[in-house]
Amino acid sequence: MAIIINVDVMLAKRKMSVTELSEQVGITMANLSILKNGKAKAIRLSTLDAICKALECQPGDILEHRSDDDMYDS
Repeated sequence: MAIIINVDVMLAKRKMSVTELSEQVGITMANLSILKNGKAKAIRLSTLDAICKALECQPGDILEHRSDDDMYDS
């Protein structure tokens, strides 16, 4: 099982830079990079809420579940 974080996709759709998102959410560039690169082990709901507000989206636009079978098909 894998949870994919699509922050970069939403940033592109909203034509927003990582720096802008970092400032609006109050998250460091380093932590935002960890999220973008799929290295995060967890995300606080308050952080997810702030990202959704900044990007004007729903949590499902950012988080995606893929089964192990899907991971090997890609």
